[in-house]
Amino acid sequence: MIPVTSFAGKTVAVFGLGGSGLACCHALKAGGAEVVACDDSIDRMVEAAQANFITADLRSVSWASFAALVLTPGVPLTHPAPHWTVLKAREAGVEVIGDIELFCRERRRHAPDAPFVAITGTNGKSTTTALIAHLMREAGYDTQMGGNIGTAILSLQPPRAGRVHVIEMSSYQIDLTPSLDPSVGILLNVTEDHIDRHGTLAHYAEVKERLVAGVQPGGTAIVGVDDGFGRAAADRIEQAGRRVVRISVKQPLADGITVEHETVLRAAGGARSEIARIGGIGSLRGLHNAQNAAAAAAAVLALGVSAEALQKGLRSFPGLAHRMEQVGRQGATLFVNDSKGTNADATAKALASFNDIFWIAGGKPKTGGIESLAEFFPRIRKAYLIGEAAKEFAATLEGRVPYEISEALDKAVPVAAADAAASGLAEPVVLLSPACASFDQYRNFEIRGTKFRDLVTALPDVKPVV
Repeated sequence: MIPVTSFAGKTVAVFGLGGSGLACCHALKAGGAEVVACDDSIDRMVEAAQANFITADLRSVSWASFAALVLTPGVPLTHPAPHWTVLKAREAGVEVIGDIELFCRERRRHAPDAPFVAITGTNGKSTTTALIAHLMREAGYDTQMGGNIGTAILSLQPPRAGRVHVIEMSSYQIDLTPSLDPSVGILLNVTEDHIDRHGTLAHYAEVKERLVAGVQPGGTAIVGVDDGFGRAAADRIEQAGRRVVRISVKQPLADGITVEHETVLRAAGGARSEIARIGGIGSLRGLHNAQNAAAAAAAVLALGVSAEALQKGLRSFPGLAHRMEQVGRQGATLFVNDSKGTNADATAKALASFNDIFWIAGGKPKTGGIESLAEFFPRIRKAYLIGEAAKEFAATLEGRVPYEISEALDKAVPVAAADAAASGLAEPVVLLSPACASFDQYRNFEIRGTKFRDLVTALPDVKPVV
């Protein structure tokens, strides 16, 4: 845990008592603050009370004594309308912050030179975060990973000299971190997302940019420039006097890091040099993972990792569960769990990464269906459709891709495996990338992916991918 000493002797309101909220309560109390905790859930209020925190309905208490409101990122700060606690705080002149802001203040107080890597982007931030943490650990660094991935930031070990914090941040978390100042900041990409919480795409992009614009003096801003928002952000940050490393996997750069023919290259002053090779690394397959690898390489090199340690770490990266996860092989057939592919855009990245695909898709459908995936249909040998979306997807595939309606994973997996084995293809792939939410049959995509993994490993002669 990271004790929050910056509010010692003061009273802090905390709204939202999920994992990160309750961690805030413990960290503030450990640092000498008094906490008043609140949540819309009675069960969470009871849990906080059982942990010996003061609980109260923040609608009915005086805000005069509060030094800050620590808000869960799960409730609106600005759009579609500020949460009622935000309005209360504004009326009382109380600052509204999040748990990562508390971390930033503690780092500045106690270990301002401790390496702090912050990662954001519409897509790829979890893989990039996990990859950077893996690379740093493999290179021998004391590394803590958390934030929007896995562990709440205040549940990690405290900042100190030589200890690296690698933190994934959503746009909601950035909004609640006004003094965000990583030593290395990464903005991977910006595409339309979370407009309901930010009002416009332009505002969403502006929030994302704050993470890299705030890098501390002497730090490094790493910016993906394959979209217009990233290109504009990189120019602004550079003009402000910060060091910028541009990343592209779609175009050559005069100065920056690119990926060509599965090789990560550094361009500078008209010269290009090889940094690392990612060919043959299954966990980094596909153009989207090439961008993740390039950004991660730029980050760890900025922190002093050698090119040799970088290459070794890339080759040992296992990938993330449910994100292009290689589950096993049965003869020539590779089984890939991409249950995190909950919309067509995410599934496009998986389909683009393979040929000869036996595709398991469906679930609770998203707006737009799978028509946008038509360019990848020639790669699909057969589709196995499950869940509520099965009939809708069948109508889209009719006459273009062979399919059957399997209804559920326990039927789709063995049939797809048998068809792949009988195909005689050199490298058939049974791919779960549903292009749908899981909520019609599973509580979340993780449970869906685990079910797929269990069904695959139960097949005869399946060997894990090493």
